[in-house]
Parts: sequence; structure tokens; C-alpha cells
Amino acid sequence: MPEQEVIIIGGGAAGLAAAVACKQKGIEDILIIERGDYLGGILQQCIHDGFGLEKFNTSLAGPEYAQRYIDQVKEKEIPFLLNSMVVSLTPQKEVIVVNNNGLTHYRARAIILAMGCRERTRGAISIPGARPSGIYTAGVAQELINLKDYMVGEKIVVLGSGDIGLIMARRLTLEGAEVIMVAEKLPYSSGLPRNINQCLYDFDIPLLLSHTVVDIEGNGRLSRVTIAQLGKREGIIPQSKRKIACDTLLLSVGLIPENELSREAGLTLDNITGGPQADERGQTSVSGIFACGNVLQVHDIVDNVSLEAEYIVEGVAEFLERKINQKAGNQN
Repeated sequence: MPEQEVIIIGGGAAGLAAAVACKQKGIEDILIIERGDYLGGILQQCIHDGFGLEKFNTSLAGPEYAQRYIDQVKEKEIPFLLNSMVVSLTPQKEVIVVNNNGLTHYRARAIILAMGCRERTRGAISIPGARPSGIYTAGVAQELINLKDYMVGEKIVVLGSGDIGLIMARRLTLEGAEVIMVAEKLPYSSGLPRNINQCLYDFDIPLLLSHTVVDIEGNGRLSRVTIAQLGKREGIIPQSKRKIACDTLLLSVGLIPENELSREAGLTLDNITGGPQADERGQTSVSGIFACGNVLQVHDIVDNVSLEAEYIVEGVAEFLERKINQKAGNQN
């Protein structure tokens, strides 16, 4: 069974920053395991700028931000596996990876979880109605448009005012679609103020607060949605319901840490963040397993993901040093 000093699960912003920081701390035996086709994670489909203002003191597009770390990973000759899925993680820090080469078992002295997060779907928020095509999460729509050159629709309603929903409202407008509205069930937007201004107000896209989608219609393809206003106490206000003709509904209704491996490894999960509980150094309830980035808690800004990953590596290095000292003491 191959043994590594540190295995990093996830090759996105957190995983790349953690790998580079490990190397800078003198940790040599590192392996990044990424399930996708490329390093960089979600950053590769975020072609808008605004990344790196804190970390690099300049405004970068997502792929540019990722490339700065990818270049360092390659310069420092840090090994990585692509198209490789971790299917098992044990409290003993044993990892099973499946890829085109089959199954491989690894053991590590320390594990860094950097799997990121996933989007809430229609099922997670229980929108009633038909089940036609034309309903996407905002991240999936972003991938289809920016990476696969596929336009998702012509008349769009966006549900949820998270940052990715706001950014996609602008992106779709620039691609020639009509974004009819962004509806948000809360009485305030959950997106950053700069995104509200730059993505909605600059393009005259209406933002309807305290509104939600209460029904979906369509035979084959989405044809209309019903939206309604939400009262402070009474919930849906029946007389406020109105039908909106559209062919696409984009969902930007929240993110959830990818916690399947965390559960399998027996980590204690936080009821508020949805990610594993961790101490001030990012160590989870299982000794030697650390977490950083969106798998720990969802971040608004990628710079903070990188900075957090670099910070928790201090804890990883201290943990490994203690293990070495304990082993030396036992031998004496």
C-alpha cells in the first residue's frame, strides 16, 4: 500500500493552496487527488474577474487565479491525480481511489479535506409542479455556457440571489438572453453588494425580494413559473401569485459542503455549517484529518479559501512534527 506524508483530497482553490503551503513548510511527500479533468476546480468556469484582490492585490479571472497556483504546483513538482475519485476514507487515514488504472489503496500520515461544496437542487427546496427540462442550478448553467459553449435558454428566471446567481444573471444577459427577474425569498439579497450593483442594477435586471417560485409548468420544456410574495409571518400571500412565461429557471439557493467522505471517516459534522467540526488549526474530530475551504464552511471570497488553506497547513506541519518526535521518543 503506497504511503504518503500528506494526501490532499480535492484540487480546487483550497487543495492547491494547501499543497503549495505544505511544500513551503518542508513537507515533501504530498499527493493531490482530484476527481475532475483538471486542477482548479470551480475556478476554471468562473471567467469573470474579481478574484485575487486580497491574495494577489490584483483583479483576476477565475482561471487566472487557479493558474497561479497550478504553476506553483508544477514548479514544485507536487504529484497529482486527475479523473480520480476517492471512494473510501477511514479514520486510520486509509484512502481508496478509483480511476482508469483501477483501485489503489493509499495510507497517509495526514489528510487534508478540500472537496469544496455542492449546490442545493430543486429537490432540496421542494418546489412543486411539473418536471420539465430547462431547470438548472446556476453552477451547472455556468459550466455549460463557459466551458462547453452551450446556451441554456432564452427567457430566464433566477431563483435566489447568491453570488453565482447574480453573476449568471449578468452572464446570460451578455449572451443575449432575457433575464426577466431574480427572485429572492429573503427580505434582503444574500449576494455581495458589488455583485448586486454590477450584475443586476447595471443591467436593469429586477430583484424581487421576499418572493419565491411556488409552481412550475411545462410539457417537455419549461413554459412558465408561478411566483408569489412571502409575508413576514403568513408565508405565501395567495393574492400575490402571478405566472411568468419563461423557458429556463436557474436555481441559486445555497451551497452545501461535500461531506460524504467526512461522514464515512466518522468525522463529527457541524449542524450550522454542514461541514466537519474543526479546531483553530483545521483539525477535525479525527486526529490527523484536517479540513479547509468550502468543505469546512462555505466562503464568499476565494481569497479567503486560499488563506484558510495556508493557515491550516501550520497545524498539519505541527501534527506531523509531533508524530516524528513521538516515534523518536518511543525508539529511545
